[in-house]
Amino acid sequence: MVKRQRTAFPPNFIHSLDGSHMMMTAVACRRAGLNFAGVHDSYWTHACDVDKLNGILREKFVELYETPILEKLLESFQISYPTLLFPPLPERGDFDLRDVLESPYFFN
Repeated sequence: MVKRQRTAFPPNFIHSLDGSHMMMTAVACRRAGLNFAGVHDSYWTHACDVDKLNGILREKFVELYETPILEKLLESFQISYPTLLFPPLPERGDFDLRDVLESPYFFN
């Protein structure tokens, strides 16, 4: 049971981040007056609003991932399980997250 929980955590955590991105995008679309629908990693709007949706979903992706997600997760684990020792986080690479804003193939 413990092994199954341990192996289930990473994909479920990533799925929750995908859901957060979708919710942030949906809220921003509503504020921008766009119709929005989505399932998993499929986002929809009217054809005339696709370019606006593309901009919003890139902006929200950057907004989400500019936060120190792994650092917050580790801190949460350390508080919840003070007797356990957790490995250090991997080093960050040099990818400029803001490049996503200009990437034509970021999300299709």
